[in-house]
Amino acid sequence: MFNEFLTHLFPRTVRREDLRLTVTFCLGGLAFTTFLVIALTGVLLAFHYVPSPGMAYGSILSIESDIPGGRYLRSLHRLSSHVFLGLLILHALRVAVRGAYRPPREMTWLLGCGLMGLALSGAWTGTLLPMDQLALWATQTGTELLRSLPLPESIVSFLVPDGVGQARSLARFHLLHTLLIPAAILILSGLHFYRIRKSRGVLPWL
Repeated sequence: MFNEFLTHLFPRTVRREDLRLTVTFCLGGLAFTTFLVIALTGVLLAFHYVPSPGMAYGSILSIESDIPGGRYLRSLHRLSSHVFLGLLILHALRVAVRGAYRPPREMTWLLGCGLMGLALSGAWTGTLLPMDQLALWATQTGTELLRSLPLPESIVSFLVPDGVGQARSLARFHLLHTLLIPAAILILSGLHFYRIRKSRGVLPWL
């Protein structure tokens, strides 16, 4: 799978017409590149962020005022997350409009839907981390939306065991946002590219 992943990123053959710049040019590749930017900036921010209800907001202020380039780094991380979601949505719309979800690429489509869900989850869990008033309101709204879905109440209770913004909830959101969700995105991305490589009937030149 890893070799197929690398081959998809660096193909041996590329058709000349595939290099033409179009509105939907390389949306999936651009989304993955944006994810790498998110991951890199997130790692750098994690060196200075303190996942504690009493210190999280102060650490954000410190990043923006005391760390050289900190404000730029945080803004790049936040902007990249918006661009990432936008590219994924456009990519999904392109696949749906062109019917590229049909066999033999139905598994590729399902993996892409999983990536979309993980991206939304990553954006939601990251919303709480600054621990300002907007973060608390937005996370509370997302929690109520989860409760409105036909999901077991135990899922919401696991994510928010002691109230939005409290110590255990913040710790779980931080772990999900910085480790579990990015790792899952990387794994599903590898599987997604692997399935694209295996579906050569649709893309014989890859």
